[in-house]
Amino acid sequence: MTTADELRHKTQLHYDDVTVGEQLPPLVIGPMTPTHLFRWSAAIENWHRIHYDQNFAIYHEGLPNILAQGSWKQSILPRYLKDICLPDGWPWKVSFQHRAMIVPGDTITVWATVTGRREIEGLGFVDLDVGMKLQYGAESCPGKATIVLPIRGGRAIPYPFVPPKTA
Repeated sequence: MTTADELRHKTQLHYDDVTVGEQLPPLVIGPMTPTHLFRWSAAIENWHRIHYDQNFAIYHEGLPNILAQGSWKQSILPRYLKDICLPDGWPWKVSFQHRAMIVPGDTITVWATVTGRREIEGLGFVDLDVGMKLQYGAESCPGKATIVLPIRGGRAIPYPFVPPKTA
């Protein structure tokens, strides 16, 4: 896992550096613990028992264990994209589906593969297939994303990011 200090001193990934078919560096999280899942429930004040009460999840709801919340999964892909884009890029959009449950003991590998690139008004738009694979190969959150990376010698990406009308 990338540390805060590593992110502060991260070398910028440029549009010129990526090619179609390239796999970007993965983010590995886990193994997940019940404590990790409970902390997320507490932080967002979601007290549905399937996220922290193992007996309830298994014996009342028939689940394999307590579950990672969808909102946790929704926070991980944007975080991963942000970390790839830092310090001067922008994670523009992401969409994905929830396909597999994440339970304690699971290790998640967040991944991205470049599927397209285009330059629009001096900005480098990079299209990605993204997802979260579990240790046994199941794809938990397949999706698509677009990030904006600076072009070497090009203009700065505006902050906050406002996409060109032609994007």
